[in-house]
Amino acid sequence: MKSILKLVLLLAMVIVGMEAGGMGKKMPKNYRAVPFVKATILQSGEGKMFCNKCGMTLPSFYRTNHAAIVDGAQRQFCSIFCLVESMNSGAKVSNVKVVDNTTLKFIDVKDAHYVVGSSKPATMAAKISKYAFGTKEAADAFAKSFGGEVMSYADTLALAKSDYAKDTKMKKMRQAKGAKKGEMIYKKLCSPIKQKFQTAKEAKAYITKHNLCGNLKGKPLQMVGLYLAQ
Repeated sequence: MKSILKLVLLLAMVIVGMEAGGMGKKMPKNYRAVPFVKATILQSGEGKMFCNKCGMTLPSFYRTNHAAIVDGAQRQFCSIFCLVESMNSGAKVSNVKVVDNTTLKFIDVKDAHYVVGSSKPATMAAKISKYAFGTKEAADAFAKSFGGEVMSYADTLALAKSDYAKDTKMKKMRQAKGAKKGEMIYKKLCSPIKQKFQTAKEAKAYITKHNLCGNLKGKPLQMVGLYLAQ
């Protein structure tokens, strides 16, 4: 067990460098990530840096970020999958925006051109990546370099909805594995927490605010958040 824990912690530290290295201005190795200083965070509150549905750190997946007004409140998501999850919950969703991969600014989804199925990594989806651009020229250039099909927001949303059940199954399996690793990390590195949480976002915000797990960031923090939200 000790050897397994050491391996998990070693991998965690490697992932921290990949996924959470954007705290300053240095460009992270993860294509989806941007330095925190380059990420626009539209939502507010203690958990504003985390996806409103899955709890993942928003700058670490910024190039696939979406945002919307959900039941009257500004929310931000790591991906179109989490946006669809919010839609499927019965919430009233309006004013949907997406990050333009050229400018790194949020634009209205009606003005976006998505490149669907490129060789760049997907966020939350099982396989099919979805990146948005403010101009068709930029989308065409990206598709020429990395593959994929240029699609409208309406068609991309329809695809995300049709794949939702399959992607949700994959997400649950992945999160269950993450939570098991999170339990080991929590018991090794974190102060005991009596607070109860309904989401990983809430858990991560609480941990960060009270500095309960040292300098834990990135995927290790996400794993602990998943464990505490079980």
